Parts: sequence; C-alpha cells; structure tokens
Amino acid sequence: MTKLTLAAVLALMTLSACAVRPVPQVGPDGQPIPVAYRITPREEAEIPTRVLTQINLLRTQQGLQALTLSPQLAAAAMAHSRDMSAQNRAWHFGSDGSSPLERVRRQGYAGRLLGEDISETYENEISTLGAWMQTRDTRDILMDPAARELGMGWFQEPTNKIWWTVLVGG
Repeated sequence: MTKLTLAAVLALMTLSACAVRPVPQVGPDGQPIPVAYRITPREEAEIPTRVLTQINLLRTQQGLQALTLSPQLAAAAMAHSRDMSAQNRAWHFGSDGSSPLERVRRQGYAGRLLGEDISETYENEISTLGAWMQTRDTRDILMDPAARELGMGWFQEPTNKIWWTVLVGG
C-alpha cells in the first residue's frame, strides 16, 4: 500500500510540473500588467497604519517629525475618494465644487491643511505611496516639515479600481 501511495504522489508531482502556467498579460510597454488589488475587510483596518508607518519611516530618514492619524482628515479623505469615483475623475474638487480645505472643515478639522494627494489606480496603498514619492509635488506634501497629522481614505469600486486620497495637516 505504501508503494502505491508513493507511486501516486510521484505521478501527481510529475503531472503538476507539466501543468501549463498562465502567462502574465503584458502591456504596450512590455511590462506585466498589474493584477488588480482587492481590499479585504481585514486590510481596511490596517491600511492607515501601514501608510502612516511607511511615511514616518521616510520622514524620520529626513530628520522630520513623525505624523499621527487624524480621524477628521481620514473622514474627509474617505468622502473625497467616494466622490471622485462618483465623478469618475481624480481631481481635487468635490462634485459640489468644494476644495480640500472646505471638506476638512466640514469634518471638524481645526488644524492647518497642508495638502492633498490623490490617485486613481488598481494598485495597493504602498504602490500608490511609492508613486506619490516619485513626484515632487505629491512628495512635498508628505514630507512637509510643518506636517503633524495625516488622514488616509479610499473607495474601491466593484471593478477593483481604487480611488486614494491622503490629507496632511499641520
């Protein structure tokens, strides 16, 4: 019986080695097309802390003060992400014409708003943060020496497209 079991296992291993593996889709630039990222309920609670940790590591390397999470900034960021999805465009104005400053004031934020970074993507928050750090305007908001607080928000559509918003206050 053990010889039969061993033979069956070896046969399965041999067949699995011959299995056709899916070839990743390649975009016009020759690079693999990223697989859409799906935010799970567990990750919803972890995303703000992961982003804050990464930003604070980058800030610490530059001798800057670490940021803390702001519930008011996060609420404004979440609302704006949903609104960008409804408008189907990533931009800094709300469907009601509101500016980032007006939106954070609506949420009761009394601090000074330093900036807002936004993105429309299928990638996770760390990839999005990486893209923000590669562009001077968005990096300058995250690395502003006057920054003290951060709010992270997102909205994921059924198609898996994610609308990201980060608000930084001082």
